[in-house]
Amino acid sequence: MKKIGFLSFGHWSPTHGSQVKTAGDVLTQSIELAVAAEELGLDGAYFRVHHFARQLGSPFPLLAAVGARTSKIEIGTGVIDMRYENPFYMAEDAGAADLIAGGRLQLGISRGSPEQVIDGWKYFGYRPAEGETPADMARRHTEAFLDLLEGKGFAEPNPRPMFPNPPGLLRLEPHSEGLRDRIWWGAGSNATAVWAARLGMHLQSSTLKDDETGEPFHVQQADQLRAYKAAWKEAGHAHAPRTSVSRSIFALTNDTDRKYFGRGGKESDQVGFIEQQRSIFGRGYADEPDRLIEQLKGDEAIAEADTLLLTVPNMLGVDYNVHVIDTILKEIAPALGWR
Repeated sequence: MKKIGFLSFGHWSPTHGSQVKTAGDVLTQSIELAVAAEELGLDGAYFRVHHFARQLGSPFPLLAAVGARTSKIEIGTGVIDMRYENPFYMAEDAGAADLIAGGRLQLGISRGSPEQVIDGWKYFGYRPAEGETPADMARRHTEAFLDLLEGKGFAEPNPRPMFPNPPGLLRLEPHSEGLRDRIWWGAGSNATAVWAARLGMHLQSSTLKDDETGEPFHVQQADQLRAYKAAWKEAGHAHAPRTSVSRSIFALTNDTDRKYFGRGGKESDQVGFIEQQRSIFGRGYADEPDRLIEQLKGDEAIAEADTLLLTVPNMLGVDYNVHVIDTILKEIAPALGWR
């Protein structure tokens, strides 16, 4: 058995052919897709966060709204860029969204990726400390956030408060018990995957990864997952680790599928440079169901992970994405032992 969710990048554009013209459209359609996915039996609804872009930029109102409209599906992010985040405010927002959802939040965070603007975090009021890189700052914000989610008191109470206080030092409220054990780290390298394991975070392996060995993407990604699991075991955490990979997977079953995805072009890995780092980008999958099943059998990272996130083309609208998800659940997942 494998948990299967969708991952939406939340694009919107007023261009011809887009079913998602405005920011309002992408927010309401994201909620509708999560509701429909739960009805289909999907396990998770995940959303990418990008700032200064026509995409989803403020995750917590959306996560809370999805939580209020659903009852079973996991709700998460993949991922929130911690260079932009105030750990204190984020802990309050995350606690509130998780309580609304009844403890279903699976919050993916990371050091971030290249954005639409240069050093966008500086406009949010953040600067790396002396000797820090922006990635170091993201990890510092992360460790502070994880500490706050423990729910321990740290603030000195006012001796003459407006309302009665519980005894001792005060913590941030609302606190959601158990959320600390449902934080995921989006890792692009083996080293950061091991770092996440030591801190007790689950692992979201990125669709682009540092090219550390020159091997195919899925092989390097599977090795990363295995290194993470070994580090988790060595750390001795009480709860079990989880790992996820994301893939663009389309079963071509009708003329619309073939029109959108039948032309090929992404059947192999791609290599490029991001911030002077040689990186490898994973391939996509689009084919007739029988051939698609055979291709997916050879993906080592999908086999190694316990959770698969299906990257959906959200600008094609809710109805088409429901069809994409339903086809995977009915025609692909059972043949591969995912269901």
